[in-house]
Amino acid sequence: MVRKARIRLSSTDYKKLDAVCEEIKRIAKTTGVRISGPIPLPTKRLVVSTMKTPCGEGTKTWDKFELRIHKRLIDLDADERTMRQIMRIRVPQDVKIEIILA
Repeated sequence: MVRKARIRLSSTDYKKLDAVCEEIKRIAKTTGVRISGPIPLPTKRLVVSTMKTPCGEGTKTWDKFELRIHKRLIDLDADERTMRQIMRIRVPQDVKIEIILA
């Protein structure tokens, strides 16, 4: 019986996110397990509008700040050897990883 693993990755820095995805793909290729992904999920945009002047006097000018959250999804067959190697990957601090075994 082959177990499946679904790995969800999210980060604000897409370069670090893609580097972790490439590392997972390399591990899957060397161990010979079947992999699908990384599948890019829609990017979440968080926009905050603030007034430029704190007192509210003068013209109504606004600043907009934006935070983008990028997400990737990877499905692979999870044997014990592959999952141990994936657990040893050095994940940057701003990349969040979630592994679900089914």
